[in-house]
Amino acid sequence: MSEPVDPRESGVSPVAWRPVLTMAAVLGAVLLAFAGRYGYHRDELYFRAAGRHLDWGYPDQPPLVPLVARAVTELFGDSLFLLRAPSALLTAAGVVLAALTARELGGGRRAQLLTAGAYTVCPFIVATGHLLSTATFDVFASTALVWLAVRWTRTRDRWSPLAAGAVAAVALNVKHLVVFLAAALVAGLLISGPREFLRRPATLAGAAVAALAALPALLWQARHDWPQLEMADQIAAEGDFGGRLGFLPFQLVLTGVVLSWLWIYGLWRLFRSPDLTRVRFLGWAYLLLALVFLATAGKPYYLAGLWAALWAAGAVEIERRGAPRGTGWAVSVPAYAITGAVTVLISLPVYPVDLLARTPQPYVNADAAETVGWPRLAAEVARVHRSLPEDERSRAAVLTVNYGEAGAIDRYGPALGLPRAYSGHNGYHYFGRPPDTADPVIFVGAESAAGLLRFWTDVTAAGRVDNGVGLDNEEQGQTIWICRGPRSPWPELWPRLAHLS
Repeated sequence: MSEPVDPRESGVSPVAWRPVLTMAAVLGAVLLAFAGRYGYHRDELYFRAAGRHLDWGYPDQPPLVPLVARAVTELFGDSLFLLRAPSALLTAAGVVLAALTARELGGGRRAQLLTAGAYTVCPFIVATGHLLSTATFDVFASTALVWLAVRWTRTRDRWSPLAAGAVAAVALNVKHLVVFLAAALVAGLLISGPREFLRRPATLAGAAVAALAALPALLWQARHDWPQLEMADQIAAEGDFGGRLGFLPFQLVLTGVVLSWLWIYGLWRLFRSPDLTRVRFLGWAYLLLALVFLATAGKPYYLAGLWAALWAAGAVEIERRGAPRGTGWAVSVPAYAITGAVTVLISLPVYPVDLLARTPQPYVNADAAETVGWPRLAAEVARVHRSLPEDERSRAAVLTVNYGEAGAIDRYGPALGLPRAYSGHNGYHYFGRPPDTADPVIFVGAESAAGLLRFWTDVTAAGRVDNGVGLDNEEQGQTIWICRGPRSPWPELWPRLAHLS
């Protein structure tokens, strides 16, 4: 039996396990401590509902996150804390992956800690780690995929491509974005090398594993005329994060304005440093992805899977050569501490909910505002439902503009005597339409009666949504309508109410 190889003799430094695991544990503990605060995000309500209508795909996502939501609720009931626990644990594990990426680039203790620290205090990482979201799972899987690619360039082992295929298989069932990342990594390797991965059977095997795992969701998309493509067009048209003009500036905001210097320096050094020639493909991958997402009006966080590698490249160069003159403060302990404090204040529910509207958080982190007010929305819909004459109440259906409103009614409505909710929004449209006898309809979220009069002959305002804390979110102030006299039978009406966004 051969003697174990000392990590120093294999070209890599030992992992700084104690401080890295400490950072991961602290981040995980903070995320878990705040996991039950405020309420569900609209996407979490949607995932909960989608999990009760499991399928191989949905118009806006593959099936894995709804499956996770279903598993948690089946095992533990409707616990917001436990629904968010997988995200907290994955985000904490991402800290370790970031440190391991720095190690694979030749980084010692300092480089590993600089990289893990940047991941720990990153505003976007912390914000997504607080919620059950596709972005949380996608960032973790993408970071793992990049780490495996970097590891293979050092070891040339047969298992890294297979493991990369398995990771990609999981990622493809969370989001389809990993296709772009994988293509960018391959393109980067073809441009700058090493190119021998093309000759490895394990590479083809890994690609086959990923392709087979993606097949059910792709077949679902094909059977339903590829709604994901229309969804991509809608995302581009909505122009979140400032659209194309905001794409690059928001890279700085999402990674922490001060610490963004570290990944920018890492990107530059990937093309300049002879010590990073082996992983120059990472720089090409980032530039190619940035161009693709700029051209297609993608969101700036679509590049998040490469952030850990870029932080690592910058950290390794600082460890070897020192920080460029005048920039050492940007990677100092105070810089990390201040970034971490600001991240907590803008990303996590640290304020009393009745004071949230008077803090900067809803303006810089809109997701925070979308976690408040759902029980009150359901209660107001229930009041309107009770106000109906008894004969109408038994036939009434609840219909909403978006999946968050429908998900809130499905979550809180049964205890209030409400029937299930329907919506034409995204996947909810596929969960079924109201029965043919549904009349009247309690409609939540329409901006005016004029739009509803295209579908019903009589439309009356009957209530108004108020979250009770004066928070200006998407539902605040929305009218609840009673709609009677459908102009068309439900089989004709339902397709007209479908919409993606």
